[in-house]
Amino acid sequence: MASQDDGKSLNQIGEDAAGVTHKDARKVDVFQAKRYPITPERLPLLNELIVGVYWPHRARDLEVLLQIGGGYLALDEVGRPLSSAMKFTYGSDFAMLGMMITAPRLQSLGTGRWLLDRIMEECSGRDLRLSATRAGYRLYEKVGFEPVATIRQQQGRASAIYLPEPVADTIVRRAGDADWPQILALDLHAFGADRHAALSVLDGKSECLVAETGGQLTGYAMIRNFGKGQVIGPVVAGSDQMAMQLVAPLIQRREGQFLRLDTPVEDSPFSAFLAAAGLGVFDTVTEMRVGPHRRAMDGAVIYGLAAHTLG
Repeated sequence: MASQDDGKSLNQIGEDAAGVTHKDARKVDVFQAKRYPITPERLPLLNELIVGVYWPHRARDLEVLLQIGGGYLALDEVGRPLSSAMKFTYGSDFAMLGMMITAPRLQSLGTGRWLLDRIMEECSGRDLRLSATRAGYRLYEKVGFEPVATIRQQQGRASAIYLPEPVADTIVRRAGDADWPQILALDLHAFGADRHAALSVLDGKSECLVAETGGQLTGYAMIRNFGKGQVIGPVVAGSDQMAMQLVAPLIQRREGQFLRLDTPVEDSPFSAFLAAAGLGVFDTVTEMRVGPHRRAMDGAVIYGLAAHTLG
């Protein structure tokens, strides 16, 4: 719970914040709800929502998300969190939406839709993408999102593996500062939008490997702390074999540790390789979009998301 040692209620904190007006209030059931920007001071309230739906995020993960994007919390009259929604803008014409959570007991009262409408209004003119849970799928469909792919959440304690057969003339090595322009170019092609600002934040918290073929970078993979272990992602590669070659050393060095990788690649050697390494399919979400399908389908493609929320 957020501290109130300064003598202010959570409502007073919200009302002192710039940009909170009467249009940010609405009646919900028998009480009044208000909509506030997510700030570092309000992250404990976002964490309350996360605990209620059993998502794995820790305080450090929320801090990273707030460095990359922004969003809103709906609070009731005594400062309890009702719903949340965040946006992550990439370039001038694209945004990921995420962290759309409503307390389970309140999912029929409309606070989630209220925040989503605000986020979508602010993203007007941009192509949008999100990862929809089963609980949220119908809402996103109603506001115009179309399904794109199934994202597999593969996770577990890493088991002993053998390194896969390498791609011909391809080496995997640690990334250096000089590799950054090629990493960004690979990611732009694979993801379909410019997320250099987000990758800059993740790079400061990640180990990064690159695949190099004939002096050119042809793939990359990051790993960082997340949830109750570590998450591998983003992963960009030109083939299943290259993706396995990139990910294998990251898994091999963490035998016995809890790892997660979210992949849009279905029924592939890559997915089977992860399962054999102890990262079985735990759950799935549906990737959805408003606007064209931007993610590359050939060449360097996305094998691992940065996160459900970040794409």
